Amino acid sequence: MRIQKESVRTLDKLDRKILHILQADGRISMKDLSEQVGLSITPAIERVKRMERDGVITGYHARIDPPALGAKLLVFVEITLNQKSGPVFEQFRREVLRIPEVQECHLVSGDFDYLIKARIHEMAEYRKLLGDMLLSLPGAAQSKSYVVMEEIKETLVLATGA
Repeated sequence: MRIQKESVRTLDKLDRKILHILQADGRISMKDLSEQVGLSITPAIERVKRMERDGVITGYHARIDPPALGAKLLVFVEITLNQKSGPVFEQFRREVLRIPEVQECHLVSGDFDYLIKARIHEMAEYRKLLGDMLLSLPGAAQSKSYVVMEEIKETLVLATGA
């Protein structure tokens, strides 16, 4: 995760509008983007490049329908560690990064330590993911799982205020 430096200037209304448009269509041409925000092409490109350089824009990617790749099952798993120490957290982090089915992993406050989001093919694969991978992670003591029955909303789009 990139954290903006204090020296980075604040995003103005045009920057936020550019971000709003790019989130909706990351493949938009600079010509179309500049027209939509009311700038000529060069200043629009300069703003986009600055936001990329400053770490505001962290990348561009294709959004893929998980079932198209056979990943029909979405699960959330709470993991509780048996120890809370820097080395255990670091070992856990390092190992969970190696599991391709894990899409997200968050260290959280509350009754458990990590919240994991994973997409998998079927229930048998879930049992393998939980038993062979997640619960064998360094420090993992127990888990609680939630299998998603219906996805209501999932987005990566952030409110820009534009």
